[in-house]
Amino acid sequence: MKPVRAADAAIRTTVTSRRLRQSAVALAMGGVLLLTAACNSGGDDKAAGGGTATTAGAGDTAGGNAGTPAPAPTSAAPKVSAAVLNVEPKDGSQDVAPDGALKVGVTGGKLTTVEVTDKEGKPVAGAIAADGSGWKPSAPLAVGMAYKVNAQATDAEGLVAASTTSFTTLTPAKKISTNDNIADNATYGVGMIVSVVFNKDVKNKDAVVQGITFEASDGTTVKGHWFGTKRLDFRPEKYWNPGTKVVIKYRLKNVEVSPGVYGDIDKDEPFTIGRSQVSVADSATHQMTVTRGGDSRTIPVTLGDEKNPSWNGTMVVMSKEKVTRMNSQTVGLGGEYDIPDVPHAMRLTNSGTFVHGNYWANPFGKSNASHGCISMQDEKGGSDASVAGKFFNDSMIGDVITIKNSKEKTVAPDNGLSGWNVGWANW
Repeated sequence: MKPVRAADAAIRTTVTSRRLRQSAVALAMGGVLLLTAACNSGGDDKAAGGGTATTAGAGDTAGGNAGTPAPAPTSAAPKVSAAVLNVEPKDGSQDVAPDGALKVGVTGGKLTTVEVTDKEGKPVAGAIAADGSGWKPSAPLAVGMAYKVNAQATDAEGLVAASTTSFTTLTPAKKISTNDNIADNATYGVGMIVSVVFNKDVKNKDAVVQGITFEASDGTTVKGHWFGTKRLDFRPEKYWNPGTKVVIKYRLKNVEVSPGVYGDIDKDEPFTIGRSQVSVADSATHQMTVTRGGDSRTIPVTLGDEKNPSWNGTMVVMSKEKVTRMNSQTVGLGGEYDIPDVPHAMRLTNSGTFVHGNYWANPFGKSNASHGCISMQDEKGGSDASVAGKFFNDSMIGDVITIKNSKEKTVAPDNGLSGWNVGWANW
């Protein structure tokens, strides 16, 4: 049994010896780790990166293991773009003004993409500035609409910065009503002036003018002219060309016409210019020359008398009535006349100037006997075969009638559709 015991003792001695050596190695490695951790926690970048001085010190303490490698350095943080996006309005904003509030800018880089869409995915038109510094929409936004803005920019190194925000435009509490003198797809004479009337005062006149545009088939330029704060008239420089197709494009719903007040209409309104008919009534000769196309004819008429002379200047047929009542009290002339059945009447001014038929007198071509109107031969009840009846049936709203050689002054440009009396430079 002794040899067996001796062998067991030898085995135990060998195992113990191995364990002691393993413990020594473990202690040595532990010293390296402890020293390395101590350097990393308070040392400079060289120490933190496993520099030679730290490794050598650790090896000496561990019993000469100078060749033991230090831990690998940690990964560097990802680079961030120097471009900083600035989107207005801020994310989540409510009741945003539809005009002028949306802006996208960038510092430290250039914009590469700006996409703005409404809640239905419809894109908003706009353009990035040539230098890449900003973006603005090309037209006002819609009121009461949710929008999303997706913008991207890059810095000098090509690193991308991105932003996604959303906001909602205001829903107007106040609106202005818009009415004009045009009927859809109607036909008018070459002197037609489009007159737009608002029910409230307009403060932002330029914005309203920009919100009403004209497209003419022959490229005719149309300009607007304000009469006060509620009326805006439009016309070309010269009479319209016969046959011109015109479309009025109203885009006012998103226009702030006055503080807190917005337009009420977005629509296209087409109309057509018919044949040309221009008439000139001469108060001195009591004759009216009617030129239609290239043909002319003369009609005997009577105009305003000495006490009530007719306006001079160019007027436009505003409306037509087969029969109408004319009462002097409605035009400030007292009780001088009240005719209940004036035939073939066409209004020229708001102040009461008409071209009409006359069955109660016969001064035509001889003298001026009216209270400022142009009248011509007719019959009671109105006859289509009369001079007045034929002229009435040949005429349309928008036809031009000019009066000359009267003792009265020129008609005011806002009295009816008399804007042709304003030069184009002042229109």
